[in-house]
Amino acid sequence: MIVVAGEALIDLVPQDAGGEPDSVRHAGAGGGAGLPALAPRLGGGPYNTAVALGRLGSPVAFCSRVSRDVFGEALLYGLRTAGVDVTPVQRGPEPTTLAVASIGADGSAGYSFYVEGTADRLFEAPDRLPDGVRAMLFGTCSLVLEPGASAYEELMRRAAASGVFTALDPNVRAGLIPDADAYRTRFKSWLPSVTLLKLSREDADWLGGTPHEWLAAGPAAVVVTHGGDGLSLYTRDRTELRVPGEKVDVVDTIGAGDTVNAALLHGLRARDALSADALAGLGAEGWTDLLRFAARAAALTCSRAGAEPPYAAELARP
Repeated sequence: MIVVAGEALIDLVPQDAGGEPDSVRHAGAGGGAGLPALAPRLGGGPYNTAVALGRLGSPVAFCSRVSRDVFGEALLYGLRTAGVDVTPVQRGPEPTTLAVASIGADGSAGYSFYVEGTADRLFEAPDRLPDGVRAMLFGTCSLVLEPGASAYEELMRRAAASGVFTALDPNVRAGLIPDADAYRTRFKSWLPSVTLLKLSREDADWLGGTPHEWLAAGPAAVVVTHGGDGLSLYTRDRTELRVPGEKVDVVDTIGAGDTVNAALLHGLRARDALSADALAGLGAEGWTDLLRFAARAAALTCSRAGAEPPYAAELARP
């Protein structure tokens, strides 16, 4: 079992970036003067990763706090439809977090968040880890917004101390971070509890440091995404390589990095490589195959509107 821990929210996406989704129909806002109509899409970095893992066929559970409002019900429906176990999900009466997306000419997405008093930031660390957990992934807004951020941090440290493979995707949303230096210090404090660190080139530039510095602090491997230019890998045993991106007509990039998270974890599970020692045994050939699989999966996500990760049948074996 792979457990994804973090927020579930609703992305409000300009309709000209993909139209109205089937999952939450009729909830879009009508366009005003100079304003695009917005279509609601199920989202959140951890949520997208959980859905992508389910679609790829990995046994996966989602650990979060989700509202009982109409958006929360739609989010749970999306998880169940993808085959995700929602047993660890906490529920609350608070509203669902909203993220208003803006899509650039190149398909890149920016976000404004509405997070005050929302359900996901009130997450409480469970007393015990889910049964059968082999790996856990953390990241995005859930490690920023208190009081939930401290609860997720506690859960990450506890999982690592229990020998669970831990993956971290900081997926930085700078507009939500009130004190950048404090967050950068906190990020460094997480690294001893991380087995696999995956982050974008933009995240790396914002956080500061280098893959080699991060490896020295704890992770066994670091994967950096470069958008359409592919992915690069750095490991503790000094393996370094890069694979190109897959060429595709980009609709938008929403969920692309989350799909990479899922593809990496799915491929590592398929190789029985969910441990630091096993990562060291993959070698350049194994890592190259895995990164190419992740690049293909992310490209498919970019080829359609919103966070719509691919199904296993759309991809060759990892």
